Amino acid sequence: MSSSIDSENSIAFMGVEGANADLACRQNYPYMKTLAFHSFEEVFAAVAEGKAKYAMVPIENSQAGRVAEIHNLLPRTNLHIVAEHIQPIEHHLYSVKGATLESVKDVYSHHQGLLQCRGFIGEHKLITHIHDNTATAARDVAQWNDPTKGAICSALAGELYQLTKLADNIQDAEDNETLFIVLSREPVDPEPADGLVLTSLFFSLRNIPAALYKSLGGFATNNVNMIKLESYIRAGANSSAQFFMTFEGHPRQKPVQLAIEELGFFTQKVSVLGVYPADKSRRVK
Repeated sequence: MSSSIDSENSIAFMGVEGANADLACRQNYPYMKTLAFHSFEEVFAAVAEGKAKYAMVPIENSQAGRVAEIHNLLPRTNLHIVAEHIQPIEHHLYSVKGATLESVKDVYSHHQGLLQCRGFIGEHKLITHIHDNTATAARDVAQWNDPTKGAICSALAGELYQLTKLADNIQDAEDNETLFIVLSREPVDPEPADGLVLTSLFFSLRNIPAALYKSLGGFATNNVNMIKLESYIRAGANSSAQFFMTFEGHPRQKPVQLAIEELGFFTQKVSVLGVYPADKSRRVK
């Protein structure tokens, strides 16, 4: 990585130029330089080591489910969640100049891109080929310069690799969205009066009967709205499951304080990952 890059003006993501994560970075931080890395571990390390100010990582897709690798990395990091972004995923068919929808016989994309466009692919009787990323599919289609080959990718990838759009918004589901979180070395402390605030944390339960049921009781009695609760077993661990939770509210607010206090009675450990502003789309639903 070049030493001339301004780390305080950079945001890291996993993938290559033109990937949906790159698009999410550019749309939300248009003044920042996007830095591509080959793995999520490298993305986390880039921020931890000061090579980038932020990291943008996906934690869930409305069609494909959660990104398990991120949930395994979050408990081991000292980074903080400082924002979230809900990114609509729009898949388009691109090919080289001179190609037509009728000329394309083979289509290339990430396996989720192919799965999420099954209707279009079946209708046009396209032969599918799995790529490691939607953007690398676009890059390779551009290099092959073959009008019988097309890529399902983002508009950004099509533009970067100078391809021609043959069909747009070909995804099966109109509500295809990916939830990204933004990580930083330093936490933020948003003001609840300025808009909806979310709190994310990890916790592990004490070994007592009905511990999960009891631990969540305070959120119900104090009217604190949970929007995510997921469990998973740490790799190689024989202990009880850990839980990742996100709920509405700031720990300074009394109802949240009471809910967290009751959570503490029935847990071994509670680790706050971040207190951050919600994506604006949550506020209008």
